[in-house]
Amino acid sequence: MGFLRERMGKILAFFIGFALLAFIVSEVVRSGGSFFRDDSNELAVVNGEKVPYDKFNEKLEQNSAQFKQQGQSISPQIASYLQETTWNQYLSQLLIGKEIEKLGLTVGDDEMNVMIGDNNPDPQIARQFADQQTGQFDRSRFNQFKAYLQSGKADPAQKKAWSDFVIDLIEAKKATKYMTLVTNGLYVNSLEATDDYEAKNKLANFKYVSLDYASIPDAKVTLTDADYSAYYDAHKSSFKTPQELRDFEYVSFNAAPSKEDSAAVKQQAEKLAGDFKTTPNDSLFVQINAETKTPLAYQRKGSLDPKLDTTMFNAAKGFVYGPYLENGSYKVAKLVDTKTTFDSVKTRHILIDLASAGGDDKAKAKADSIKKLIQGGKSFAELATTFSADKGSAVKGGEIPSFDANGSMGGGQGNLVPEYYNAAYKANKGDIIVVKSQFGYHVIQVEEQKGSVKLVKVGVVDKPLTASSKTQTVAYSKAQAFLASLTSDNFDAEAKKEGLKPRTAEDVTAIASGLPGLDNARDVVRWAYKAAKGDITDKVFTVGDQYIITRLTEIKPKGTLTLEAVKKQIEPMVRNEVKAKQLKEKFDSALSGGASIDQVAQKVGSKVVPVENIVFANPIIPGQSAEYKVIGSIFGSAINKISKPVDGAQGVYVYIVNGFTNPPALANAIKQKEQINQVLLQRSQGQVLDALKDNAIVKDNRAKFF
Repeated sequence: MGFLRERMGKILAFFIGFALLAFIVSEVVRSGGSFFRDDSNELAVVNGEKVPYDKFNEKLEQNSAQFKQQGQSISPQIASYLQETTWNQYLSQLLIGKEIEKLGLTVGDDEMNVMIGDNNPDPQIARQFADQQTGQFDRSRFNQFKAYLQSGKADPAQKKAWSDFVIDLIEAKKATKYMTLVTNGLYVNSLEATDDYEAKNKLANFKYVSLDYASIPDAKVTLTDADYSAYYDAHKSSFKTPQELRDFEYVSFNAAPSKEDSAAVKQQAEKLAGDFKTTPNDSLFVQINAETKTPLAYQRKGSLDPKLDTTMFNAAKGFVYGPYLENGSYKVAKLVDTKTTFDSVKTRHILIDLASAGGDDKAKAKADSIKKLIQGGKSFAELATTFSADKGSAVKGGEIPSFDANGSMGGGQGNLVPEYYNAAYKANKGDIIVVKSQFGYHVIQVEEQKGSVKLVKVGVVDKPLTASSKTQTVAYSKAQAFLASLTSDNFDAEAKKEGLKPRTAEDVTAIASGLPGLDNARDVVRWAYKAAKGDITDKVFTVGDQYIITRLTEIKPKGTLTLEAVKKQIEPMVRNEVKAKQLKEKFDSALSGGASIDQVAQKVGSKVVPVENIVFANPIIPGQSAEYKVIGSIFGSAINKISKPVDGAQGVYVYIVNGFTNPPALANAIKQKEQINQVLLQRSQGQVLDALKDNAIVKDNRAKFF
């Protein structure tokens, strides 16, 4: 008994542990092993290094925020673009970072001090702290910002943002050093310079006869497996794909708003128009009834929608216009108010910065005291020079350009903050006022109020034109019935029976969001990457106002695609090669017996076309497209000798060179070398990144997250 009591704890621990292990194993099996491997956050693996999703997503959110700051909305297409762009940035930084690490490239303390110093800072810093008037770097503003960061009052978020910015600067500097090492190895020799000069300046004069591929109807050409194989083998290197691709075909059932739906929405808008005329609170009416809730504001002529601009400026207060259809919505607009105000206002100001003043209260007190000094007779210009944090205007006595009622200074000089221009428009000429904005406290003197301009305040209520539930139900029922009729091999036949024309989505990547005719199709793409070739979806997809039924037609794995995978793609080129053989035989028959170029043309039923002053660097035959192979052959031919048939891009050609005009000897090889080298420099960075990506082993799991 004692033995059991002594060991009971160990026995219980064993069984409890065993039970827990069994539970864990079952979870691993059920979830595909992610418990132990911790791959739930693994966005990708690059050369054995894991890329965490959260770290990548942080960068993606930064890029998205910057895009939004430009006043742009993020549609599904834009979201996909931002995600792809961020991925390319991230991958490039990761790959270059490894090369930098191998080479031991660093940024020293002295370099860092120069980059963020106040004498000759990095261009990004210079732009951020540029004077709004002159566009020049404002050293005092930058110094104030650095002092603010070092003070105990600095916002932690701002300090972190600055720290991240400095880290990015350092990494960018390292990347610049790496690229400099690469580009310093570029060299253009004298022979290359001479060849480039001649390619651009040596002239060829020739005559040609051509037979277009279009002269043989496609129906008269039979393509064999040997034809396909010959073309595929000759162009195999062009069929490499860096990632898996998929093709699928689909039919769609339209659930867009019907005429009845449009009439119903218009009727709702007509009722709103009547209510809008009598409402006692226009702003509240817009906020309650409009789909797009835009605040009511005074606007000048030219700033309204074209349909409203002329009408509202000639209407009486209370006038209601609409309903009218615009951008997929029925709209009703009301002229809420009109007023006449100054066309422009001229001011000068003294800016008191919160950080340098020691906080909000002290800045406000300083601004008030400066206002009193001005009212007491002190020179505004002198006080601006001494105290204003806006050094660009301070040197001009605080003067800034005139601006309109929207704060626009015109001439590409930007806009003032609303607090500033609203206060200036409400004040009287000569008034001195103190106003707070995001930049600090402004002591403003209104100097001039010029002109007169009419402004209107227009409220707009919009009702989107959407499909009714009846319209959607009818379209969905048709889609369901079509899906129910499908088997593994009757997709095309059933589509034809229903009068539907299948569309094809080719070379779809795993992270694609938009497809031809389908704006937001992520669910369809996810299905395609889980399906097997020939699979038909087991549900109806909803994409915008369409109901979609899909069938996977091709899986193209990463690497060199098989002939079967590209057969449809290369069919036009293979057909042209077969036609070229037939046209060459026709030319060969005409060329027999040493005929002239005119006789050849007569025999094949074509005409001789003279061409002059063609250069090798621009291989375009007038009236034709670019013909690289033909022009290349011409510059390698003897004079006055009829060529053999040459198959080009548009047809088969026979030509005779009349002569070449050689340019003067290259006098300045150095300049020619510099021009070539400049082109190489422009291409080098992209080519270096492409080479690093080609050599990298990348496991891309983005499709699991987006």
